[in-house]
Amino acid sequence: MRKAISTLLLPIVLLSASTAAAAQQVVVEANKSIGVPIRNGEAASVVIGNPNIADVAVHNEHLVFITGRTFGTTNLLVYDVSGRQLFSGDVVVSTNNQSILVVNRAGENHTFDCAPNCKSVLAIGDDRTYFERNFEQTENLQSLNAAD
Repeated sequence: MRKAISTLLLPIVLLSASTAAAAQQVVVEANKSIGVPIRNGEAASVVIGNPNIADVAVHNEHLVFITGRTFGTTNLLVYDVSGRQLFSGDVVVSTNNQSILVVNRAGENHTFDCAPNCKSVLAIGDDRTYFERNFEQTENLQSLNAAD
């Protein structure tokens, strides 16, 4: 009886081991992109858990790009045409703290990226008026770029 049970459980254990081996972690800075190679098959379906944290773009069946949007953690799943999982991993979006400067004025945070010159950036936790002004300017800039 034990032999029959172990024979039945073997495929489940092997499947779990192959899925666990495919689990990875990808770290990308906010507002930067990295390439993620898909080596064990051809990607047919790519899903990012939270597109507010990171975005994914498919270059081809063997390469996807992840762009960090804001700091946080989400996940990336990649499947082939038959539904076999090729990639499963957490996407951790961090900030480059070396160039970030946070100015606190009377209890209100204002965040700047100072590489090489200081510019206002969108950051969660900033003063609401400051954040909304930066957000509006960012949207206006994106709409100008889309018109080109």
